Amino acid sequence: MSTVPATVSAQPQPAKVTQAAATPSGSHLAHTAFWIMVRRVTLVAASVDMAFLLLFLALGSPVLAWINVASIALYGCAYWCVTRRINTPAIILIWIEVLGHAAIGSMLVGWDSGFHYYLLMFIPAIVVSSRKGHYVLLGVLLAFYLGLHWASREAGVLQPLSPLGLSIVHAFNVAIVFGMASYTARFYYATVRRAERKLVEAATRDPLTGLANRRHFLALASHEMARVGRTGEPLALIIADIDRFKQINDQHGHDMGDQVLRQVAATLVRVCREQDTVARWGGEEFLVLLPGASEAAAAATAERLRAAVVATDPADAGPPIAITLSFGVAVLGKGEDLSRAIARADGALYRSKQQGRNRVTVAEAG
Repeated sequence: MSTVPATVSAQPQPAKVTQAAATPSGSHLAHTAFWIMVRRVTLVAASVDMAFLLLFLALGSPVLAWINVASIALYGCAYWCVTRRINTPAIILIWIEVLGHAAIGSMLVGWDSGFHYYLLMFIPAIVVSSRKGHYVLLGVLLAFYLGLHWASREAGVLQPLSPLGLSIVHAFNVAIVFGMASYTARFYYATVRRAERKLVEAATRDPLTGLANRRHFLALASHEMARVGRTGEPLALIIADIDRFKQINDQHGHDMGDQVLRQVAATLVRVCREQDTVARWGGEEFLVLLPGASEAAAAATAERLRAAVVATDPADAGPPIAITLSFGVAVLGKGEDLSRAIARADGALYRSKQQGRNRVTVAEAG
């Protein structure tokens, strides 16, 4: 017999079609991962019961062997339910199998066989479920465990095995419980790490373009400013704005507008250096942080960006769409704060717009 660490969980909630729901929450990720684990471990549990069937046949205990056929059938039904998201019946079947098998094994072979260890696997699953009534479930499990211990001691061994056979069964049960506990712990750890990465990405990345968002850019820029303050290296900023972006939306639709934003973002990342930070500053504006870049180097980078964007066409089919960007460049002055440098770059961008767009303008020194 083996066990799945399962809790009485409700049916999965339907996804809400909202902007907030576009990014999975930690609880949603954990919920999804739990049911993935249930599917996997249910198959493992059925395989373990098959091993038990063969083991008890080898030990000359056909009654104990054929009990595992019922266990395999229960796990098969539970797996069928989980794959079809019929979750509550699946959990009930798993509880029936584990409680029933632990009770039958302990009563027939004796407490020293170790079948009761499988009941302990439910404790962490019940606790982490964080659902109302989990203290009641823990109380029921404790009462069942103590009651089973008392009953097995009072009744004695009903289907005794040889001392060697009992040692083999006990060792097998210990090994399976260790293996299942290690697997589930590792699985949950990996799930938490994935959830952490997704949540960090959601908090730091623009969902449309994948670029750093404004908050993350400011955090990175703060670190860079502290570093260049120690080293004396230059730090440059490039601010860019898509020319006549409203016309693109009006003439070609917002889907094409989104495609333009993604295409421009990909082009900026491709042309910039690995150490540069490209962010979506807001709307159709982008901001690039260039550590170690002088004014001339930053202006040259902006010109390469401008030319690369002109050469792109976001339309897969149909008439081509001309995309251009206007740029403003500024180098952080000594003792200047970031907001002042961004304001100077934005002023240079404004002059690029005034002078006909699709051009690079360098801000005056701060």
